[in-house]
Amino acid sequence: MKVPLLDLRRDYQFIKEDLLKDLEEIFDIQSFILGKHVRALEENLRNFLKVKDVIGVSSGTDALLISLMALNISNGDEVIVPSFTFYATASSVARLGAIPVFADIDPITYNITPEEIEKKISKKTKCIIPVHLYGNPSEIDKILDIAKSKNIYVIEDNAQAIGAEYKGKKTGSFGHLGALSFYPTKNLGGAGDGGAISTNDEELAKKVRMLRVHGSEKRYYHDYIGINGRLDEIQACYINHRFKRIEQNNNERIEIAKKYNSLLKDLENKELIFTPKETPNSKHVYHQYTIRIPKYRDTLRQFLTENGIGTEIYYPLPLHLQKCFSYLGYKEGSLPNTEKASLEVLSLPIFPGLKDEEIEYVSNKIKEFFRKH
Repeated sequence: MKVPLLDLRRDYQFIKEDLLKDLEEIFDIQSFILGKHVRALEENLRNFLKVKDVIGVSSGTDALLISLMALNISNGDEVIVPSFTFYATASSVARLGAIPVFADIDPITYNITPEEIEKKISKKTKCIIPVHLYGNPSEIDKILDIAKSKNIYVIEDNAQAIGAEYKGKKTGSFGHLGALSFYPTKNLGGAGDGGAISTNDEELAKKVRMLRVHGSEKRYYHDYIGINGRLDEIQACYINHRFKRIEQNNNERIEIAKKYNSLLKDLENKELIFTPKETPNSKHVYHQYTIRIPKYRDTLRQFLTENGIGTEIYYPLPLHLQKCFSYLGYKEGSLPNTEKASLEVLSLPIFPGLKDEEIEYVSNKIKEFFRKH
């Protein structure tokens, strides 16, 4: 049996017919930029997240970059970020001449912790970017309390967590701004790059809309130095069709995770592996199903590959140890929980349409590996 890490074709079959009709209309009309499909997506997401505004942009990376630009983050400003996250969380800060300040994570949830954030705050701190990693909400209420007491902005990196909830509210609805990604692998993925920014601040929403079109509200008149950060109609059309199934697909991911948890329970009881744990009072939407293996992680991965099972390591080298951030002066041992996680995590197949026999095959092969070791 072969079990891929991800198979987007299984969900595509449910939307294909209606999607292709709408795509044909786009080409017939020849309207490709910021048209009715983008507006419809923004409205869908506003209602879904229960926020005042959502602005479609060109990628999740640009969602972070434009959010920082809207908050006037610039040279010398410090922005607290996790090191255990995708590169864009920190690179968007550095691109503006600001300083990424890396904080350590909770070893169980892999999310940046309020306690570690407090240790990193200085007079130069202007913003905090908590990441709801793998679809698991961070302790965003405590982070917001810290930020409010210090007059610091909060941008939620919600790229992996659309539909996740913390204390009954959707992630992406808490901070001053929230960044979404529609990269194809995401729970709400597009057919290429795409992203969005959520906010409850009308002034920030207005500025974000201008920044995504070269800082312009009226064509050829520019109030800000913006970027070309627009979401196109083809992407918005595809995402809107996938949006119709977002709750169903997220719930399916949750059920898959429960099945893995049950099948791998004996190994966890023996502390050979550790399955994902949810933040209290939260809804984890399992963008990734990531286990932790204290010993033999790389050997297990090789064994699973040889048996036709797709896996991935998110993330094998923490950002604070990446060559491009060496100028910041971090060394091995700077963030022990982050560094330990990078050596132990392994993501297993999880996607809508994954079959019970495939889940059982993956789980049985993991058990077989540990019997041999």
